[in-house]
Amino acid sequence: MYQHTVIVGHLGRDPEMRYTPSGVPVTTFSVAVSRKWKGQDGEQHEKTTWFRVKAWRKLGELCNQYLSKGRLVLVEGEVDASAWMGQENEPRATLELTAQNVRFLGGRGGEAGGGGAEVFKEGPAVAEEDLPF
Repeated sequence: MYQHTVIVGHLGRDPEMRYTPSGVPVTTFSVAVSRKWKGQDGEQHEKTTWFRVKAWRKLGELCNQYLSKGRLVLVEGEVDASAWMGQENEPRATLELTAQNVRFLGGRGGEAGGGGAEVFKEGPAVAEEDLPF
């Protein structure tokens, strides 16, 4: 089985970095992915989906250092969905993406365009020389 998800969107808040009890850094941030389209009635529609992103180890440290609210990012990783009942008995759900690669798009202030993307990746779980191909 294989799962790979790619999202492009803007950070909804500044990243927050914490450490596990064993000292491993993990950074969390939210990304808003918006889609716009014109309906059959000719009216513009927009739908925004929020993803909670977790970046571990060195990738998490880099995300915490360089990302900020409003910044445009591309995140690749594995997604996990969770559902629960809220405080007022309303159904709630969240999408959590564990980042494997993060591309910082646009400038440092969150503006798109004008400049290349910085690419940061989580290291491979297996050494490259151990791969059978």
